[in-house]
Amino acid sequence: MRMDRQGLVVWFKHMKNLKQIKRYGNLIYASKRLKYAIVYVNQTDIDQIEKKLLKLPFVSKVEKSYKPYVRTSYENAKPDKAKQYDYKMGI
Repeated sequence: MRMDRQGLVVWFKHMKNLKQIKRYGNLIYASKRLKYAIVYVNQTDIDQIEKKLLKLPFVSKVEKSYKPYVRTSYENAKPDKAKQYDYKMGI
């Protein structure tokens, strides 16, 4: 059984609060300079977790990832012949 996951971008004020953010999902990445973290959670629980995170005093903003909704099957995806030639040359 495979669970569908979705990412949340959590903007926070201090790095010391990362431990509390980890409790809500799988922490994938945290930026020290820009002060945000990417957390993956189950899609069924995403609205509840987003509300809980927004209630925390150190969280300034929470954004959902749109990756599950973006179509990834491409039509008429023909490779460029000039690029193929460059790859064969080793350039």
